Amino acid sequence: MDALGLLRIRVRRGINLAVRDTASSDPYVAITCGSQKVRTRVEKNNCNPVWNEDLTIYIKDLNTPIVLSVYDKDTFTGDDSMGTAQIDIKPYMDCLKMGLEGLPDGTKVGRVEPSRDNCLSDESYVVWNKGKISQDMNLRLRNVECGEVEVQIEWINLPGSKHLHK
Repeated sequence: MDALGLLRIRVRRGINLAVRDTASSDPYVAITCGSQKVRTRVEKNNCNPVWNEDLTIYIKDLNTPIVLSVYDKDTFTGDDSMGTAQIDIKPYMDCLKMGLEGLPDGTKVGRVEPSRDNCLSDESYVVWNKGKISQDMNLRLRNVECGEVEVQIEWINLPGSKHLHK
């Protein structure tokens, strides 16, 4: 496989997700990147679900969009869309390439402001902790009346892959 590495996406929770059933929704998150698709479990009757699930995708090309979609699980009809967001990993990857060994835990090594070009609802920090770099993001869902999804990303090097570090 010619992957650069793996991206672990911890899908923490949904915030104020849209109602798609009578009084609530049965949401789950699907993440696609190229031909890959991974998803969380369904949380029944909950517009503020807590998943705390780790989903892992392989990254072959940093320019391939990573799309997070929220759906309402329906039994007899197609699942309803509850919005989408794009996960922008470029600022994270720039920090990863810095070679940050030896920093104190909790050091903020990068900051990303919300903009028209990303789905962030709040500023997001890339943080060095216990020898790893992670980034927490609150993603505002697009194409829907309301809702956010809180995620954390972390890079995992593959043995024998082209490392992105210096």
